[in-house]
Amino acid sequence: MSIRIVLVDENTLFRLGLCALISGHEEFTVVGHASTGKEAIQAALSIDPDVMLMDIALSGSNGLEVVAQIKRRQPLVKVVMLTAFKTEDYVREALRAGADGYVLKDAALDELLMALRSVARGKNYLSPDVSSHVVNSFLHPQANGAKSSRLESLTRRERSILQLIAEGRTNRSAAEFLSLSPKTVEKHRANLMHKLGLRSAVELTLVALELGLIERPFAISRLHSKSTGGGYAV
Repeated sequence: MSIRIVLVDENTLFRLGLCALISGHEEFTVVGHASTGKEAIQAALSIDPDVMLMDIALSGSNGLEVVAQIKRRQPLVKVVMLTAFKTEDYVREALRAGADGYVLKDAALDELLMALRSVARGKNYLSPDVSSHVVNSFLHPQANGAKSSRLESLTRRERSILQLIAEGRTNRSAAEFLSLSPKTVEKHRANLMHKLGLRSAVELTLVALELGLIERPFAISRLHSKSTGGGYAV
């Protein structure tokens, strides 16, 4: 019986190309693919795949929160993160969110297939390129005397709101996307700005870029527009 896979990545060419590569192996069947967090959650609920292969950077949503939601609703579905992010913060947060595997996008196809096999069999998989000290610091947090990073100081919900606001959404738009009330979003926004010591939407966007929550050209163009007198809704 083949392993049923759902691919989640906002880059259509990458997603379809990967779909073709994985489908070329008889032990795997790609049963669906998605480009957004909402589509990923819908696929997890309606298709019930064995493994979801997902990027962290998804347009309009935080992939880590999507993982957490999928695990709450479909705990038996395995999730492998396939991403370019290899910092300790992202690996640790992915594991805390419930990810079963973590593979870098520059990995060989053989490694990716090995990861899919491993998690489908109930094991965990971390790319060899992810340093062993990342795992050790996750398993033994008290042994690491380093202070919490800016990313770690935020909850998953706050990171999602930070990303959405930095991408130019209003509080109301972010609330609709996350199925929250505008007042709840305003409260989370105030909390995250206080934690990060921010005073303006421009600073919020710069921090989102620094943390890797957004890395798209339009974010930079909006900053430029803001600084030259143009505006965007915040």
